[in-house]
Amino acid sequence: MKRLRLKKLNMLRSIIVLSKIIKMRNILSHSDLLELKRWNTPTIYNGWEQITRHDAAHEGFNLEPVTDFMPKMGPMVGYAVSVVIEPGNPEHPLRNPLAWEQYRAYIASVPGPKIVVVQDLDKPNLYGAFWGEVNSNIHRSLGCVGTITDGGIRDLDEMNNAGFKALARRLCVGHAKCCPVRWDCEVEVFGRKIKPGQLIHADKHGFLVIPEEDQEKLLEAARFMDSNECKTMISAARNAHGKPADVVLQEFNAAAAAFGDAAREKFGNKGEW
Repeated sequence: MKRLRLKKLNMLRSIIVLSKIIKMRNILSHSDLLELKRWNTPTIYNGWEQITRHDAAHEGFNLEPVTDFMPKMGPMVGYAVSVVIEPGNPEHPLRNPLAWEQYRAYIASVPGPKIVVVQDLDKPNLYGAFWGEVNSNIHRSLGCVGTITDGGIRDLDEMNNAGFKALARRLCVGHAKCCPVRWDCEVEVFGRKIKPGQLIHADKHGFLVIPEEDQEKLLEAARFMDSNECKTMISAARNAHGKPADVVLQEFNAAAAAFGDAAREKFGNKGEW
C-alpha cells in the first residue's frame, strides 16, 4: 500500500512538472535570453512596441515607482513564478505548516531562468521581508535569477553576494511571520498584473512584462530598433559638432524621417521619432 501511494505521488509530481513545461511552451532559447539581457529594459520596450497589438503606452510596464537595489548587476531576464505573502498575519504559518516545503517544490518544478514575483498583502505597510540571505541563496540554487516584490528585502550585501537581483519597494529589518500564502497564481505588483510563465525584462528603469504572443519576435525587433537609432538619430547627434544650428536641425529632421521610414518598412509603425 505504501509503495502504491508513493507511485501515485511520483506520477502526480510528473504530471505537475509536465503541465508547467506545456504552460511555458514558448520559452525562448537560452542564447536568445542572454542576448535580450545585453540591452536595457527601455531598449526592449522600443522593440516590443513595434510588434505588439497591446497598448504600449499603458500596458506591460510598472505603473508605480520601483527600486532596483542591484543596478550594477545589469538587466535580468526570466519567466515569472509567483507567490503571495502577508508577513503581518500570524495565522498563515499555523494554517499551513508545510507551506514553505510545498512552495519550494513548485519553484523547483518550473524551468528556468525564473523571476520570482512577490505580492505583499500588507501593502502599504511593511512588517517583514520575504527576501534575505537564506531565501535568495535557496532560490538561486533552484534556477531563479532575481525577484520583483512590492514588499521589502533585507541582507542587501548578502543578496548581492548570492548574485540574486531584486526590484523592491524598500529595505526592511525583520521577517515577521512571513511564509508563502498562495503561489502559481496571478499577482499584481507596482500596478501591473503578472501571470506565471510570462517573460519579464527588468533593470534600474523598472520592468516590462511581455505577452506570450510577442515573445518570438521580440529579440529581432529590439535588435532592429537599436540599430535604427544608431544609424539615424544618434549618428546625426554625434556628428553635429562645429556645424551651424540650422544645419544641425536639418540633419536631425532628415534623421528622424529616415528613422520613421525604416521602422514603417519593417513593422508598419514609425516608432518614437
